[in-house]
Amino acid sequence: MDGCILCPRQCGVDRTERVGYCGSGSLPKVARAAKHHWEEPCISGTNGSGAIFFSGCNLQCAFCQNEVISHGGQGETVSVERLAEIFRELENQGAHNINLVTPTHYADKIAAALSAVRERLSIPVVYNCGGYERVQTLRALEGLVDIYLPDLKYADDTLAQTLSGAKDYFSVATAAIREMVRQVGAPRFEGEKMVSGVIIRHLILPGFVENSLKVLDWIGENFAPGEVLVSLMRQYTPMPGMAAPLDRTVTDEEYD
Repeated sequence: MDGCILCPRQCGVDRTERVGYCGSGSLPKVARAAKHHWEEPCISGTNGSGAIFFSGCNLQCAFCQNEVISHGGQGETVSVERLAEIFRELENQGAHNINLVTPTHYADKIAAALSAVRERLSIPVVYNCGGYERVQTLRALEGLVDIYLPDLKYADDTLAQTLSGAKDYFSVATAAIREMVRQVGAPRFEGEKMVSGVIIRHLILPGFVENSLKVLDWIGENFAPGEVLVSLMRQYTPMPGMAAPLDRTVTDEEYD
């Protein structure tokens, strides 16, 4: 944390002293931890997914539905020990899995918390992310995550820069998804509940159908049938107050 390189931004900020590009300090900040019934059916099941919504984000999506959490800083800071307790509490409440929502910028602390309780957890761990991941960080999670649930938002670099401030999104996200598949393999189910594998999410953006077709083409060209699952989403919602990030550069004043 004295020079953070967890995500592809590699902003190098000492997050024990100030926040990084993600807007986050060194300890996890949790906005909500509860059973969640609105993921894909194979993730939510009948009892709900044990979703932990982390504050902050390494993307700046202009259409973010969780803006108050991802960019507004809503949440409570917790220790690694407390995070591990939350995992067990959600399991005891009957959650089908531990669902880590926007976890990238806390990957090191999450890995520590999971390592402390992994042998006692009897439910899968879901890594639910925006797809903008460093392969090196993902490799540090190998054996701790059962299900990867990444977005693949863009195949168009200009669109990725304009709407999420990440002009290298496609090359970074596709490399990350290949690593996720390498780690956990093809989807595996127990009944109707998914217990391991990769689901690639894609939100269809109004007016950008070509982007969606390119994303689907890439998936079809790079994975055999059944090797990954695809979740096409149509719940685009314009959110007030969110401006396109364009070429966003974070200054020392913003960090402070």
